[in-house]
Formats: sequence, C-alpha cells, structure tokens
Amino acid sequence: MTFPAQPNPLAPHDRAVIAILLVATFVVILNETIMNVALPRLMAELRVDAPTVQWLSTAFMLTMAVVIPVTGFLLQRLSTRRVFFAAMILFSAGTLLAGLAPGFTVLLLARVVQASGTAIMLPLLMTTVLTLVPPERRGAVMGNISIVISVAPAIGPTLSGLILQALSWRFLFLFVLPIALAVLAYGARALVNIGEPRRLTLDVLSVPLSALGLGGVVYALSRVGETPAGLGSPAVSLPLLGGGLSLVLFTWRQLSLQRREAPLLDLRAFRAPQFTLAALLMMVAMLALFGGAILLPLYLQNIRGLNALQTGLLLLPGGLVMGLLAPTVGRLFDRHGPAWLAPPGAALLTFTLWQLGGITADTPVWTLLTLHLVLSVGLALLFTPVFTSGLGALPMHLYSHGSAILSTLQQVAGAAGTALLVTVMTGRAAGLLREGTAPLPAQTAGLQAAFLVGAGIAVLAVILALFLRRPAHGPEEVPSHAEGEAPAALPTP
Repeated sequence: MTFPAQPNPLAPHDRAVIAILLVATFVVILNETIMNVALPRLMAELRVDAPTVQWLSTAFMLTMAVVIPVTGFLLQRLSTRRVFFAAMILFSAGTLLAGLAPGFTVLLLARVVQASGTAIMLPLLMTTVLTLVPPERRGAVMGNISIVISVAPAIGPTLSGLILQALSWRFLFLFVLPIALAVLAYGARALVNIGEPRRLTLDVLSVPLSALGLGGVVYALSRVGETPAGLGSPAVSLPLLGGGLSLVLFTWRQLSLQRREAPLLDLRAFRAPQFTLAALLMMVAMLALFGGAILLPLYLQNIRGLNALQTGLLLLPGGLVMGLLAPTVGRLFDRHGPAWLAPPGAALLTFTLWQLGGITADTPVWTLLTLHLVLSVGLALLFTPVFTSGLGALPMHLYSHGSAILSTLQQVAGAAGTALLVTVMTGRAAGLLREGTAPLPAQTAGLQAAFLVGAGIAVLAVILALFLRRPAHGPEEVPSHAEGEAPAALPTP
C-alpha cells in the first residue's frame, strides 16, 4: 500500500475532539497510579491493615475489568458527547467523594466510581481516533496516545510523593479534581459527536456473565500473591473457577448473539489475524511488564531502602523517555510499518528483564536507571505498532469492540503477570528462608527469580512481534454471521 508523502491534515474540529479526549484520558490514567505510594499513609490515618487498604487498588482494577467490556456496546449505542460526559462526570464525582471521604468505606466506594469513568475513556479515545484518522496517519496519532499511556503512570507516583511530603492524602484527589472539571467544561463547549449511534439492545444476561467472569478471574489472580497456599487456597481457586465458567458462558452467549447482530462484545474481531496477533502480543508484553512494574519498586524500597518519593523520581525518566519517543515511533510506523519497530522493542524488553534478574543489593543506582530507560525505549517501540496494527486491521463497525477487547485483556494480563511474578518471588524467598538464608539475600534471590521468569515470558513477545504486519489493503474482511455484508459503519465526518 502506497501512502502519500504529505497526507492532508485533519480538520480543526477533528483535532479538537482528539485533543479533548487525550487530555481527559491523561487525567484519568494519572489518577490510576497516583494512589500507589499513598497506601502506607492511608493505613496509618484510616486505621486499616495492609490487606484492607490494598482493596483501594484491587477494587479499582476489578471495576475496570467489569466495565470495559460494556464500552463496546456504549460506544455504538450512545453519542460521543454522552459517553464523554458519562465518563468525566463519574470520574469527577468519584474524585470529589474521595477527597471528602470521612473513612475507608466511603473512600473505597469513591474509587469504584472513579474506575467506572476511567474504564470508559481509553476505549472512547481509541475508537474516535480510528474513526477520524485515515490509516496513513494513525501511527502518528497513536503515538500521542502512547504519550498519555506512558507519561501519566510515570508522573503519578512522583506527583503523589511530592504532595504527601507536605499535604494530606486528600490532596491527591483535590489536586486532580479542578483539572477534571476544566476538561469536562471545555468538552461541553467544544466536543462534537462523531458518527451516528446505532439502535442496539443491551443483552441483560451478558452483563452479569461478563462481570462475574472477568471480575472473578482478576480478583483471583490479584489474591494469588497474598495467599500462602496460592492457587490451592479456596479464596483463589473458587473465584478463579467461577470466573472461568462464567467466561465460557459469556463467550457462548456472544457467539449466539452475533447471529442477530446484537452482541455485548463482538468477538468477530478475532477473525482478523493481525488483531488476534496484536492481542496476544500485547497480553504477553503486559504480563511481563506489569509484573516488572511492581517488582522494581519493591526492590528499590525493600532492598535499597529508598522512600516513595525517591522511587518515583528514579522511575520518572523512563516514563518521560517513552513520551518523548512516542511521536517519532508513530511517524516511523506510518512510513515503514511495524516490522522495524515491534521486534526490537520486544527484544529490549526481554534483555532488560534478563539483566534485572542479576541485580543485587549493591547494584549501582545508575545501572538501575539505565536499565529502566532501556526498558522504556523497548516499550515505546512496541506499544504504538501493536495497537495501530491490531485495531487498524478491523472494519469500522468493530472499532469500539476491538478497543474494548484490548483494554480488557490489558487488565487481565496485568493481574496475571503480577500474580505470577509475585508468586515466584515469594515462593523462592520462602524456600531460601527455610534453608536458613538470611532475609535480605532471600528476598533478593526471590526478586531475581521473578525477573528471570518475566524475561522468559517476554521471549514469546519477540517471536510474536516478528509476524506483526500492517494490513496491506486496509482493514481485513470480518464477515457477519447473519448477512454477507458487515453492519452499517459509523460514518466519518
């Protein structure tokens, strides 16, 4: 496929829509990580123990996993403005409630409300970009999305540490609230609808099946590292079994509804080979990455003795590097496709995790910083090609479902990666402690083993990345069960 050297720029109102959604997504993703370093403070001030306070993160992740599959339906049934308002009003209301929360229970409820808005925003942004931006320019715009996805989580812990140095934990939310309200007000004035909503009926059986399935699996995986018996514990095995059974029933239900063109989540997206490959590659990469993302802070704080602010500052340059590289990677994708980007990115991810498998209590800080920067470069090379190739392979009527599927798989893969690598770490450390090894060397060896397992998983990402291609002639054909032609697509303004 030959692309023009200088494609026509987007119309001003299209650029405004994408800009509004980018800023809104940045705000909600920033909130997702801003809480991580505040948990010890909350334990002391709210007088709760570690397993209880961890529910502030677990409940957020569970809500994301439950709500995201419904966004495929919402994005086709409701207008762009309505979906945007729903997301930002939920997020702003949850943020206000969290800032004023008198106790833990209200704070937990506020996090659930926040997560409901957050879950809607990223699929909305991706679907809008795919609808508005022609294929020859999608890499550059997806690069801007990568800035949001990479820089916001990197800034979150650092910003949180700075706020907690001088102010109450409530200001973690009160700082974000005015920005969220400003985005909401600007969106009310400038955001225009994209395409026409379709008259769809919500399948009432699919929603609980999805919630029980994904919620059960994510909950079980999030508990693996906290339970000494691991998968053998009923607290893990029962929700995992129930969630797996619900997912089987959910899949069967969607296949049945597809014959009537009424699925909650259209699984025909997986009939596009490049989408399926991108989904697998993203899951493998996220499985390795999410586990590593929790292991490195554990090492820095538990082994090296850094505080939360120092940890955030050490990890901040990596996120900024990802943000700086993302536009360039997007333009390179538009010019050359994923072949020269994704495989090197996956290789750098594998190499870095392997090197982290050799760190000790005496590893120089500059080595750690360098490894994290290399890891960030690898991720910058990987994520934009994966999302752009995978979603670009779909016909327009599957954009919203494809975005929802990838976002859902991110949550599941993140929970699985965290559960697996934390289990490896604690199992190795516990075994060495039983053999008489001192606590610090045992914990270090546990972290090393977990990083090496992450590197082994990342090797699969290298293999998958070799087969990633940009669709040669536009979206791949994904036939309908009911008719020979696909359903009516959302028109591009």
